[in-house]
Amino acid sequence: MRSWTLGLVVLPQRLNNSTPKPLNNSTPQRLQLVTGHSFRIELFMLWQGRRESENVEDERGSGGGGIGGRHIAVGGGIGGIILVIVYLLLGGDPQALLQQQQQSGSLPSSTQYEGAAPSDEASKFVAVVLADTEDAWHAIFRQIGREYQEPKLVLFSDQTRSGCGFASGASGPFYCPEDQRVYIDLGFYRLLQQRYGASGDFAQAYVIAHEVGHHVQNLLGISDRVQSMRGRVSQAEYNRLSVKLELQADFFAGVYARYADRVKHVIETGDIEEAMRAAAAVGDDRLQRSARGYAVPDSFTHGTSEQRVRWFRKGYDTGDLRQGDTFNAPDL
Repeated sequence: MRSWTLGLVVLPQRLNNSTPKPLNNSTPQRLQLVTGHSFRIELFMLWQGRRESENVEDERGSGGGGIGGRHIAVGGGIGGIILVIVYLLLGGDPQALLQQQQQSGSLPSSTQYEGAAPSDEASKFVAVVLADTEDAWHAIFRQIGREYQEPKLVLFSDQTRSGCGFASGASGPFYCPEDQRVYIDLGFYRLLQQRYGASGDFAQAYVIAHEVGHHVQNLLGISDRVQSMRGRVSQAEYNRLSVKLELQADFFAGVYARYADRVKHVIETGDIEEAMRAAAAVGDDRLQRSARGYAVPDSFTHGTSEQRVRWFRKGYDTGDLRQGDTFNAPDL
């Protein structure tokens, strides 16, 4: 099994403990988190004063920790995609790259670090979004006669060790099926905004919802079925299965967005567009053209920008899990 990521190479840069500064007194309150490097994260969602998930573990500054595992992390990863693209251009084997990352990790591997509860505005926002995904998927799983098991979400800086092995901030956000945790270095949001123009609070919520979508796939046994095909089909065919898995996670993120809109009533004008810009920013075609000037469709593992936007939108428009079967869809 692999860990699932969103798709970006992140140049990690740690957020400091600067105090969020309210820009006005309107509702919802608009906040800016100003870092020591003059990077700003703007939070516009109707999120303050709402339930925060108790499943967020803040490991920033802890130096990492965790259990070294044999599974590969899953998920959207601009960071992961570009890292692999560069390695391929140099004639390397991506699996060897992963093993090298795991072996080079200097983090302890005996115990899982239990991080502190979120305390700053950025981490509290993450906790509220994660709580919304919990409420959404508990409700959806009850409808299909299943019980939803909540994932943990780990905030880290620069590097961490998950149940799927060592990871750096450059890997981008990812989900590890081995320990059922989502891992995010908040520096990823800076890259999403500055390099790819995908700013806004709901763009950040989309990232979390996409990785939680991989957790849903894990609970439903979908990830295991895809992983079982590794080595039994060609690399190009396995890449196509990976694309279908990622597009389904985008669909699930759209389902969450519909719940946040129709049930929670926290979606504002422009929020869905923010999420779709984020989805478009991590399309394989866009990332490959940015990295080397052209795209190689057989090497795609996450889907094109158009596909990612379309499946997110489909999840949001329908909210029907039966409409998210990317594996049997006649047209992706």
